[in-house]
Amino acid sequence: MSLRQRDRRSTNRWVRIGIPIVLVLVWLVGGAIGGPYFGKVGEVSTNDQSTFLPESADATQVSERLGQFLGEDSIPAVVVATGDGELTEDDLAALQTLADDLADLDGIVGEVSPPIISDDGESAQLFVPIDGNEVRESVEEVRALIAEDLDAPLEAWVTGAAGFTADLAEGFLGIDGLLLAVALIAVFIILVIVYRSPLLPILVPLTSTFALCVALLTVWWLAKAGVFVLNGQVQGILFILVIGAATDYALLYVARFREAIADGAPRWDATMRAWRGSFEPILASGGTVIAALLCLLLSDLATNRALGPIASIGIAFSILSALTFLPALLAIFGRAAFWPFIPKPGTGTLPADLTKPAKGIWPRQARFVARHARPVWIVATLVLLAATAGALQLKADGVPTSEFVLGASEARDGQEVLSEHFPAGSGSPVYVITREDDLADAVELLDDSVGIESVAVASADSPTGQATVTVDDGEAVFAAPGPPGAPAPEPTVADGDVLLIGTLTDAADSTAADDTVRDLRVALDDAFGDGATLVGGVTATDVDTIDTSIRDRTLIIPVVLVVILAILMLLLRSVVAPVILILSVIVSFGAALGVSALVFNNVFDFPGADPAVPLYGFVFLVALGVDYNIFLMSRVREESIKHGTRPGILRGLVATGGVITSAGLVLAATFAALGVIPILFLAQIAFIVAFGVLLDTFVVRSLLVPAVSYDIGRAIWWPSKLSRKDAEPTPGEPGEPIDETEGSAPTTRAARRRTLMS
Repeated sequence: MSLRQRDRRSTNRWVRIGIPIVLVLVWLVGGAIGGPYFGKVGEVSTNDQSTFLPESADATQVSERLGQFLGEDSIPAVVVATGDGELTEDDLAALQTLADDLADLDGIVGEVSPPIISDDGESAQLFVPIDGNEVRESVEEVRALIAEDLDAPLEAWVTGAAGFTADLAEGFLGIDGLLLAVALIAVFIILVIVYRSPLLPILVPLTSTFALCVALLTVWWLAKAGVFVLNGQVQGILFILVIGAATDYALLYVARFREAIADGAPRWDATMRAWRGSFEPILASGGTVIAALLCLLLSDLATNRALGPIASIGIAFSILSALTFLPALLAIFGRAAFWPFIPKPGTGTLPADLTKPAKGIWPRQARFVARHARPVWIVATLVLLAATAGALQLKADGVPTSEFVLGASEARDGQEVLSEHFPAGSGSPVYVITREDDLADAVELLDDSVGIESVAVASADSPTGQATVTVDDGEAVFAAPGPPGAPAPEPTVADGDVLLIGTLTDAADSTAADDTVRDLRVALDDAFGDGATLVGGVTATDVDTIDTSIRDRTLIIPVVLVVILAILMLLLRSVVAPVILILSVIVSFGAALGVSALVFNNVFDFPGADPAVPLYGFVFLVALGVDYNIFLMSRVREESIKHGTRPGILRGLVATGGVITSAGLVLAATFAALGVIPILFLAQIAFIVAFGVLLDTFVVRSLLVPAVSYDIGRAIWWPSKLSRKDAEPTPGEPGEPIDETEGSAPTTRAARRRTLMS
């Protein structure tokens, strides 16, 4: 051996050792920097629903101007208290002491109202302005002070907008710890069962965990810079999506690496062969998900627009980790990663003829598809279409705010008590900004509304920040609590406008309250002109959010389909196959939605669903469902080029069967982990996506797509060259569908021709 050859071999050896070590160190550094940011997400996230609406929404414009009329940025909380029957003087004194003590808390901005007694004398309420920047912490302080100040039989609850916001934020607290722990444990258990190895189930989750650490680091700083809005809902989806997607991509690489090891390839050769074989499908799958997520940028809701780039960042790092970090780890550990069941050389070869009896689940599945292709895809399609009918039962037109949190909610309990003794809308009023010159007419219009209990006007002269307002002989008359003979307060005027505060007759998050807001907007526009008055508040925010979500759903779903179809056409160099894949995932999504609707209504007894639930379910299921079809069909195309289309379909099914099933189980388990967070929206997304992924894995990808593709044959590659001239099957492989008529043995067209000639 020459000196140059020895130097080259030495250099190659150092490259094969050095590159994996450098890549692992880079990811370890990234994970070490990003890991601590899990505990800092609260610094850059918000759960204030009004911040998610477009700037053009009435509720948004009102929210931005409230500070001009009410002073500091605050969210109203309502403390509602009851005793043993009618409240006594001692009870009222205790409540006044509570009000005085609440005013001294750091999280309280503005004046705390004195106790306001209900008409039946059995309840009292206090209005407490909470710092809008520290809602959960401030509400916790209020609740702690109530427990300290009030003795039995007095009992009090914190409700209103601040109370519900605090309960919602409390529900998201498990995201950093519990959600990740449940997801990673589920992944670990599934991988142990699948690979029966102690090391590989650690290496694969490391890939997804470090991808999440670096993604979170990037997202945190972008949210800190105000590039997009981050909330608990988006955060939870980011965590699950990265864990699930990165694991899926890692499993595809592991499957290719295992094939190479089973063919006897050395460690570095196996690494590079696996990388070349998995690069295109992983990149295509991740690119499809990213493209679908970025379609959410078309949304008018800030939370949807934020989810698009945030989740795309997570998917990008998932791809990068699966194509760099995991290959580096496997290049270091080699075949030892599969210990004690290390694949033996020669075990990676697929059977020559998959239409004949063979051992193993997937060879049997391939033979079943080959023998009964047309009945299989017809029956599978009919079953999925039947399940789709249940989607008509999905009530995705919004749910009350009080139902957002599953399980216990003090704010919900307090709202029920409040509704028994006061107008149900107390504490979450309707805000109407109108011109000062139109004040009297606007007050009369609100008074005439059956959904409005009483009307007040924002007034800096009043100790409570508002004054009651009535109309006498066409003039507005103001009054506020105060000593006899005190001057009448004046409304606060900002830029020629005043703020009217209407107490709703119905609960602020009820359908009746929604109807009241819609009717008010129509009546005010008719009276004063379009856009002359603005209606905001909690109910108006719900109305605008629902309307915007429905608009987003109608626009984005078709766009996602077109984008994914275009990507599939580029990847598969075909028109027919991508159309089949898109139709399959649409039917699969419809079936998942139909079954989910029946389960939500009849098993979980959910009150309904947010309009964004079908949109999120569609984006995740279509993008991720296409992922598995990309895994399958990219391998099918690779095998078809070598062996012919129909043998290629069977070989692709067998080659990807195990990895896609494992990936589907992992992804379903990770999305199901969202169910541990007691938030209705996340629980529904968890079920829809988890069930839909299983449906894709065990029905669509293993039966429907292979069967319909096998039945169509090489025409699925139209208009590419592969559709016009099929590859010659290798010896022993069938080139045509099995002909079982009259009990004949499987034959190919060539064999039948030879028989006729003889």
